Amino acid sequence: MTKSIQAIRGMHDVLPDQSALWQFVERRIAAVLGGYGYREIRMPILEMTELFKRSIGEVTDIVEKEMYSFDDRNGDSLTLRPEGTAGCVRAAMEHGLLHNQIQRLWYQGPMFRHERPQKGRYRQFHQIGVETFGLSGPDIDAELILVTARIWKAIGIDGLELQLNTLGTTEERAAYRGELVGYFEAHADLLDDDSRRRLHSNPLRILDSKNAAMREMLDAAPTLTDHLGDESRAHFEFVCQALDDVGVPFTINPRLVRGLDYYSRTVFEWVTDRLGAQGTVCAGGRYDGLVPQLGGKPTPAVGFAMGLERLVAVIQEGDPRAGECAADLYLVLLGDAARREGLVLAEQVRDALPGLELVCNCGGGGVKAQFKRADRSGARFALVLGDTEIQEDRIVLKPLRSDDDQVSVRRDTLVDNLKERFAH
Repeated sequence: MTKSIQAIRGMHDVLPDQSALWQFVERRIAAVLGGYGYREIRMPILEMTELFKRSIGEVTDIVEKEMYSFDDRNGDSLTLRPEGTAGCVRAAMEHGLLHNQIQRLWYQGPMFRHERPQKGRYRQFHQIGVETFGLSGPDIDAELILVTARIWKAIGIDGLELQLNTLGTTEERAAYRGELVGYFEAHADLLDDDSRRRLHSNPLRILDSKNAAMREMLDAAPTLTDHLGDESRAHFEFVCQALDDVGVPFTINPRLVRGLDYYSRTVFEWVTDRLGAQGTVCAGGRYDGLVPQLGGKPTPAVGFAMGLERLVAVIQEGDPRAGECAADLYLVLLGDAARREGLVLAEQVRDALPGLELVCNCGGGGVKAQFKRADRSGARFALVLGDTEIQEDRIVLKPLRSDDDQVSVRRDTLVDNLKERFAH
């Protein structure tokens, strides 16, 4: 017997009983972003590999170990996008969206990284990302964080912790980097293999290590705060004060780094302890250095991305039945005449009540079998149409989620009857 083909490890299907929750989350987030004036942009899943090497950096785990890259028939190296920011910047540059303009953009879709699959981490995962261009002040940094806080309200998530930090300017970070490298070299015997590899290429990432054996040494490392100038301090203080003014609590985490040279000033993460090791559900920051790094003119930019799998998982941790899809009506059809007439009736109800979900029984079956299907659909009511109802021009309305009695109503009053029942 031929072995059946399974999904690729780390790439999962979103089944119908799960997709309703995904759609709910996506709709609510899109509505929040639209309310702040952000517009959707859609980029291709495939990009030139060079885009990610130049943006993320060649000496990173993503580029060295995790990207799905291949040569196409023309010999070009292509990559399934591991994140969305680089593609958004590329698209904005290519189509002239950055020249003397302010842009508030968002996107959604699948990303790909060859990581070890675990709860909250997949090789194909989905993100919603937001990017702004042309705004250098701290007010847009604060607005983006406020956008995320409003998203949590819109999708019903609470208990997330906001962590905040500043990385200063490129010059301030360069001075700090030199001191940090000196400190790590003095403690080289305590560094793990990954940290030694990053020591001279990306030393800030060492601060973000999850190696418990290095924690005491990392806690005693120099902090970037001591190297900040007045302008960077003022920028960060504005963001913190704006969050205080609106009532969004946060924690300053001096070890929060994004670890890439193009990041500057504000960085933030929303974290939870409900997903095990994969606790970050949303992360972002200012990246004024990325556009020139990709060949464009210096352009202030700030953004964030959130993982949909993790958001859905957090919602379901609080409510395991969240997003369960249920029909409003199930049309039970008894007899050949009812099967023909039922299709007409179903379309009439859908025309009159477009907001209701009506499932029409197809495939025949007896009374018992059809009512089992009606119950599995989650419908509140069954509409029952048989030979007797056709002759009398009536239809039976039977409650499925209460002990109320069924009623027989005239066909010409059915729509008004349903409007009254579903108005509450």
